Amino acid sequence: MAEVEEDFSSLPLPDRFQHKVWKVRKAAYEDAAKQFEITPDEHDPAFRPFIQDPGLWKGAVLDSNVAAQQDGIAALCAFLKFGGREGCTRTRSHTISALVEKGLSSTRAATKASALEAILLYIELDTPGPVIEDLLPALAHKQPKIIAATLAALTAVFHNYGCKTIDPKPVLKILPKAFGHADKNVRAEATNLAVEFYRWLREAMKPMFWGDLKPTQQTDMEASFEKIKSEPAPKQERFLRSQQAAMSRAPPPGAAAAEEDELEEEPVEIDAFDLAEPQDVLSKIPADFSDQLASTKWKERKDALEALFATLNVPRIKDGDFGEVARGLAKSMKDANIAVVTQAAQCTEVLAKGMRKPFGKYRSIIMGPIMERMKEKKATVQDALGAALDQVFLATSLTDCLEETLGFLAHKNPQVKEGTMKFLVRALRTTREAPSKPEVASIVESAKKLLSESGEVLRSGGAEILGTVMKIMGERAMGPHLEGLDEIRKVKIKEFFEIAEVKAKDKPKPPPQAAPRAAPAAAAPRKVVGKKPAVKKPAPPPSQYAQEAAPLAPQPTARSIPGSKLGGPPKSGLATPGGGLKAPMKRTLAGPGGAPPPNLASPRRPISQAPPPMEEEAPPPPRIGLGRGLAGRSLAAKAPAFNAAPPPASPPPNSGMTAVERAELEELRLDKDRLLRQCDELRQEKSRLNSEVQELKNQNAQLIEDHTRDVLSIKAKETQLVRARSDCEAAEAMCGQLRREMERLKRALTSAERVNSPPAISSPTRDGSSDEAGIYRDTGMYSGQDNGRPAYNSRARMSFNSALSEEKENSGDAYATQYGRSKLSPDLGRNGRTSAASGSGGRNSPAPPSYQSTRMSRDTSADGSRGDNNGVESWKRAAEVTSALKAKIEQMKARQGLSRP
Repeated sequence: MAEVEEDFSSLPLPDRFQHKVWKVRKAAYEDAAKQFEITPDEHDPAFRPFIQDPGLWKGAVLDSNVAAQQDGIAALCAFLKFGGREGCTRTRSHTISALVEKGLSSTRAATKASALEAILLYIELDTPGPVIEDLLPALAHKQPKIIAATLAALTAVFHNYGCKTIDPKPVLKILPKAFGHADKNVRAEATNLAVEFYRWLREAMKPMFWGDLKPTQQTDMEASFEKIKSEPAPKQERFLRSQQAAMSRAPPPGAAAAEEDELEEEPVEIDAFDLAEPQDVLSKIPADFSDQLASTKWKERKDALEALFATLNVPRIKDGDFGEVARGLAKSMKDANIAVVTQAAQCTEVLAKGMRKPFGKYRSIIMGPIMERMKEKKATVQDALGAALDQVFLATSLTDCLEETLGFLAHKNPQVKEGTMKFLVRALRTTREAPSKPEVASIVESAKKLLSESGEVLRSGGAEILGTVMKIMGERAMGPHLEGLDEIRKVKIKEFFEIAEVKAKDKPKPPPQAAPRAAPAAAAPRKVVGKKPAVKKPAPPPSQYAQEAAPLAPQPTARSIPGSKLGGPPKSGLATPGGGLKAPMKRTLAGPGGAPPPNLASPRRPISQAPPPMEEEAPPPPRIGLGRGLAGRSLAAKAPAFNAAPPPASPPPNSGMTAVERAELEELRLDKDRLLRQCDELRQEKSRLNSEVQELKNQNAQLIEDHTRDVLSIKAKETQLVRARSDCEAAEAMCGQLRREMERLKRALTSAERVNSPPAISSPTRDGSSDEAGIYRDTGMYSGQDNGRPAYNSRARMSFNSALSEEKENSGDAYATQYGRSKLSPDLGRNGRTSAASGSGGRNSPAPPSYQSTRMSRDTSADGSRGDNNGVESWKRAAEVTSALKAKIEQMKARQGLSRP
């Protein structure tokens, strides 16, 4: 046994990896892991055999002995951890499928953990795409346990690296198949993976597979999603080697914070558009779409747009020629039917949402008609148009939409202004790119105009726009734009600034170092040109006053330049290089100092030393000459001469100016500064006065409006007063009419009472010879007339309650034969002669012979014998009728409010 062990240990590791004895293989795996751990770097020779023969690792992962397999996968993890990217790429294709089939589905926990760690290392060392491609085929394996293990591994992969590092689309495409698997473990692991996706993608993942799930599965998934909705956004736990290298560069703290913010904001940007595949919807649009939109029936136009909406409503649209569709939608925005307009706005929304950036070429066609249609006051139409504008903005940028938006912000229709203002506020809140300074200036000017509007909504909208822009640009950058506004408006803008939430921030651009680096570079060639004649003269480095002292030195190089320009005798050999350095400034200021240059052109020393005392009197000019110091150093002659004249710091042309001229120049500069300050103050005063004028205009408009309202109110009151007077007159007329009616009724009542009084009884016969006939005729009103006149209808009838009539009727029937009828009988009441039937007020009189009825005649002739027997009963009934009539008369008097006299 000892010889066998020595032989095994003496074999190289590749041979021991393939040995038929599992213990030898197990020991080889352990030795390999130890060797990998002690290697100094990934280029160590210990890795070379395994890189050249990657099949060794496949055998280790597929080892038939579970104990050896565990150590083999652990050795693979050590190899990947210390072997670097080359070992990963060379062995990946041989080991991933083996790890899935034998490692992830192993019954040993250590083996499963090592296999999962190996997969994670393969992703960490290179890119995750190839690893995911090798893992996905295992989801179609025959054994459910391998499918479940693969789903669990994918869940761990996305949990550690996140959906930002690894593209989730390939996995989301095949996830519905896992939900439809017969094995419950597979479905459980699929649910865990979907929940992990929801942690990263939220609602953006649903369009990929939600429609393929059963309703019960959707309900269970929603319940699982509810548990993690309150959790914070997930963060990446493991990083790729490339990400680790980028993080190890140690960026500045500010930049690191900015990067962390970007990393936190990136997952929010993931939506269905990023995960979906482009779909060709252009071929599904009918060829006669334009003809359908041109139909004269609004129902057909609406049906065409509804069909278009169903076609375009996909997560992502493949780019194509949608010009005809865009023009048709723009035309539909002008439709008279608001249902067609609403549907067209919804189609525009889904088209812009599905195309994103390619939709930008159609923005100019559709955006203007949408804003023009915002004059509609119906809320549903406004919401549809606003949503369409938001998607158009997301598909383009603020710069693209700003010009047209500001144009409609000055529209004459207040409703269009309000809708455009709301859209601009939403655009400023959602944009991720801060507007440029010219764009900010144009936005601020338009918003200031809104502050002067008569409507409160527009004034508040202008303040909100300014507050949102201030949130983006910062208070300091917005300070100059708010000059001239009163404090009330500034307070309102400040309130909107504090509550505004924006995604873009104006980042200060720090390029100040570019100017100092560019100056020496530009001055370098000048030094080279000027060094040829003066390279041997200056020993120490030239000072900043070399530019002034160079013309004063008796060197021909420095003298040649002013001499050549002023017409003096220059030396032609040195004039060319010097002219190239100082010609521009000297050509400008040579006029005022025309006299001194000839003196300065003299080569004598005393003249060159004369100017310094004069220049000591004017120390302010040094800040002017600093700009020319670099250009003048190369032409310096002597350092002592430069040090002898410290005051002159202005350009060489200033040396020709006297002290009085320089003092006058300084005074002029001071006057200029004073005038500039006065201009600024006047400008501010003008802005303030303009603001006050505008306020007064607004107050005047308000007063005019109040006055108009008061006038209208007064007119309304006057109209009400006239109506009240008319009603009063009508009421008085009605009262007069009622009064006259009352007087008439009183007179009628008096007459009725007079008639009801006991009448005077005259002769019962027409010729006055008998008194017994008085019971049958009325002698009240026509008693003095001719008794022979047959005026029956005009005669007053006698009351039945007369005591005399009762007495005469009871005494006998002497006059019955004369009048041709029996005494008062029920037949008289039935023939309409009673007060109840004729309305005679309870009085009844016999008719004359000429008006005698046939029935009465018959009664008289046939029943004459019965008249005496029924007379008493007839008079009893007559008495009852009379009593009833009396009661009715009393009730009428009581209702009329009258009493008998």
